[in-house]
Amino acid sequence: MGKEHLIQIRRDLHRIPEIGFQEFKTQQYLLDLLNKLPQDRLEVRTWKTGIFALVKGTNPKKTIGYRADIDGLPITEETDYDFQSEHPGFMHACGHDLHMTIAIGILMHFIENPISDSVLFLFQPAEEGPGGAEPMLNSEIAQEWRPDIITALHISPELPVGTIATKPGLLFANTSELFIDLKGKGGHAAYPHTTNDMVVAACSLVTQLQSIVARNVDPLDSAVITIGKITGGTVQNIIAENARLEGTIRTLSVESMDRVKERIEAIVKGTEIGYSCQAKIDYGSMYHQVFNDEALTTEFMDYISKNTSYHVNECSEAMTGEDFGYMVDQVSGFMFWLGVNSSYGLHHAKLQPDEAAIDVAVNVMSKYISFKATQS
Repeated sequence: MGKEHLIQIRRDLHRIPEIGFQEFKTQQYLLDLLNKLPQDRLEVRTWKTGIFALVKGTNPKKTIGYRADIDGLPITEETDYDFQSEHPGFMHACGHDLHMTIAIGILMHFIENPISDSVLFLFQPAEEGPGGAEPMLNSEIAQEWRPDIITALHISPELPVGTIATKPGLLFANTSELFIDLKGKGGHAAYPHTTNDMVVAACSLVTQLQSIVARNVDPLDSAVITIGKITGGTVQNIIAENARLEGTIRTLSVESMDRVKERIEAIVKGTEIGYSCQAKIDYGSMYHQVFNDEALTTEFMDYISKNTSYHVNECSEAMTGEDFGYMVDQVSGFMFWLGVNSSYGLHHAKLQPDEAAIDVAVNVMSKYISFKATQS
């Protein structure tokens, strides 16, 4: 499959972004592509809106897994592409259109160039939420086609094309959504003494939450609490009976995540008492840290450095979240950053990754997976 064909696939996928477990058009597009390939060594099975595609080896002793996430984001696109999203209010703003295309390119390579081991491709839904990695890996299909190692990549807008960045050990943080609902007593703006104002309670709560990291997390560790959205009230002259805070928690250790949540719950309990209200906490989707297998990651970095012309960079851990963490928690593996040289970052409405990175990733992973198949 040539570069131009892969670029067209990426553009086709870019047009049809869909959110988690609603990737119906995306799944069908991928199935149509897979059905056109030679079928003698290819077996395809669907799982919810995802796909397992097994390329059988000539004399398999192990199965090498490769995961690509397939969902988009609820973001209105603002690029100047002539292949913009055809789904209003949704966009592939995290590079999953590239991720899928790269997986198809690698898969095609091994259809055309057989190796001894089998390669399992997991086209995974719902990475952005509510989380598809853990249930997909725990599915009956994955139990039958259990990979011995698993790999994945994520585009990095900040890095130039031709750069690979990763590190042994912790790569991405533990993450959790955070939703706090407050219910008090509304009333006329002229009679605040007869009400329990949830706008005031919410503002106070946001300020208190910001003290948690500063005073409860080891300074040598790292954590983030961000409240990204506050809603409350109805009109300007009615005191708000309800308010809602929406945010995210990021930590570099499981212990810190537990500690942060303990403090959130204590502070929210204090808000209930102090503002005579009721509060409810929902942590929504929670993602396990991505912890790269140290030996495999070091081997990968050494191999790419010595056997390709691409630049390999050891990066620092990041506060980004990725449900691939659940996969490497069960199966030895690693994830890496792929440079795509965009002026705008991940989850931005103007993200425009350089499509030349597709060929880089296909070459890198085709070489590395072929190398792994030579090992006993």
